[in-house]
Amino acid sequence: MLEQLKELIQNYVEVDDDAITPDARFSDDLGFNSYDFMCMLGDIEEELDIEIEEEKAAHSKTVAELIEYLEGVA
Repeated sequence: MLEQLKELIQNYVEVDDDAITPDARFSDDLGFNSYDFMCMLGDIEEELDIEIEEEKAAHSKTVAELIEYLEGVA
């Protein structure tokens, strides 16, 4: 799941692959704004063929938190 997310994250922000770790925070470490994050969630829905509750997923501050959320709905 981390590798899939890395590709999607790099579609929205310019960061090195090494910077995308489970502990990386979307806003502070990776440079996401809320619009980019929500757009990425839409891409994740399509890629994984799942339904994301945006309000719940938006509480994910780190990559690990988002992975945990996605594994719970996949």
